[in-house]
Amino acid sequence: MRLENKTAIVTGAASGFGRAIAQRFAAEGAKVAIVDMNAEGAKTVASEIGAAAIAVTCDVSKGSDVQAAVDASLQAFGSVDIVMNNAGWSHKNQPLLDVDEETFRRVYDINVLSIFHMTKSIVPHFRARGGGVMINVGSTAGIRPRPGLTWYNSSKGAVHLMTKSLAVELAPDKIRVCALAPVMGTTALLETFMGLPDTPENRAKFLATVPLGRLCDPEDMANAALYLASDEAEFLTGNILEVDGGRTV
Repeated sequence: MRLENKTAIVTGAASGFGRAIAQRFAAEGAKVAIVDMNAEGAKTVASEIGAAAIAVTCDVSKGSDVQAAVDASLQAFGSVDIVMNNAGWSHKNQPLLDVDEETFRRVYDINVLSIFHMTKSIVPHFRARGGGVMINVGSTAGIRPRPGLTWYNSSKGAVHLMTKSLAVELAPDKIRVCALAPVMGTTALLETFMGLPDTPENRAKFLATVPLGRLCDPEDMANAALYLASDEAEFLTGNILEVDGGRTV
């Protein structure tokens, strides 16, 4: 198993990409903290996984919550090898001037500030143990932005640059930092991103822009995350891995 005897924290793991990633990590031998604001959802996923998982309720936009989640994971597992910053949110697809400041701040609090909080909480532990892996979830929106999601696009661009900067600064500590950039996925945020009802006709229009002709499934993200988290990727840091079916080519 590719993550045997390793431990991981996965945020936003009660559903979507995070759930699939946590399940795949566990299937590959890792103990996993299912971290999410949705307490019941986190408990459900942890129960599905079994003894290798714990559920932790956490608002990733709050530093105290993130620190508590790290502390709970350390108490349960003794050490943490991998952190998956997956939790994310978007305003709906709409003209940029229609997005109010409260919504803008929420996008940045969940997508960007959360990584600041996790870095402050986990890096001291990674340094003490001699290394670790952090994987952030960016987006093709941060590479090939399109109208209607300007503020979300910019938050994911920040995630990508933060990933690269963290990678070079933390490399002497043997801490690898990479990111995944998925195309629109089959998750609860699908209609938010599309800005249109998810009808067969509207979906077909979007799929025509993806060379491989489909959306990103949670399993696609789980497979990519598994590789970056594993020792097979020990010489990779600062990479933004596009999980996009060719969308950003």
